[in-house]
Amino acid sequence: MYDHVLIPVDGSDEATAAARRGLALAKDFNATAEVVHVVDQRARRLTRTDRESGRLREHGESVLADIESLADDIGQPVTTKLLEGKPSVQIDKYARETDAGLIVLGRQGLTGLGKRLLGGVTEQLLHRTAVPVLVVSDGTQAEGNEFDYSRVLVTTDGSETANTATRHVAAVADQYNALVHVLNVVDIQAAGGAFNAGGLNEAFIERLEADGRDAVAATADELETAASDVAVETAVERTDSLDGVAAGIRKYVSDRDIDLVVMASHGRSNLKRQLLGSVTSQLLRTVDVPVLVTPRST
Repeated sequence: MYDHVLIPVDGSDEATAAARRGLALAKDFNATAEVVHVVDQRARRLTRTDRESGRLREHGESVLADIESLADDIGQPVTTKLLEGKPSVQIDKYARETDAGLIVLGRQGLTGLGKRLLGGVTEQLLHRTAVPVLVVSDGTQAEGNEFDYSRVLVTTDGSETANTATRHVAAVADQYNALVHVLNVVDIQAAGGAFNAGGLNEAFIERLEADGRDAVAATADELETAASDVAVETAVERTDSLDGVAAGIRKYVSDRDIDLVVMASHGRSNLKRQLLGSVTSQLLRTVDVPVLVTPRST
């Protein structure tokens, strides 16, 4: 499934933690791994001398050398590349040039209140790339080099685009002998409007839940076709939180001790058009387990 894993790093602790997870995943999938660091063109423009410019490249080389050492500890061969330009553009371009099957990088730019993703590299990359992206939050950092993926969650809203995540779930579950949870969240607030949710007819909500059961059943059938030995549990959950579907997913992740969430970037809410308003984005900002985002074209 993942023949070539691309791991962008910037020298931060979070990027190093993501690199550790990416290298371990590449080893488990018997994939090649490549680590890149992008010298940001904005920083380059601020340099006044060749010496200052050289220091930026030296820093990048040092960052890459640190990850090479980490790869040696893990036992995963790795190649490195120093790039220059706008990081999100260069990462996406290089991923396409090298036919990367997966990009692994850290979640970046949370405010102290955790309310919004800033305009960081991760957000920009999710806007543009057609390569699956594994986003690793600071809450998932670990000292060891082995990671548990025994409980994997895939979410579905019944849309065709949401089901693009299925083959990725099947591959991960098959590799790690995972139990797959298939979840549909019925958003009561969205169904009835913020001021009318309390007055929704129970029969109407039950119809929404029936649609949800159809959606999770269809995904479970696809998983069985893709990986017949994978164990699957399905669930339809209600939420009346003002945070909507993301809140329902987040609660399920916590209650079931989920290790990995897999979801499409384009469901009924369009990440590319409005990242900050989407379920995917809300979850990325607030959940402390890795989230594998699969774009429409995969």
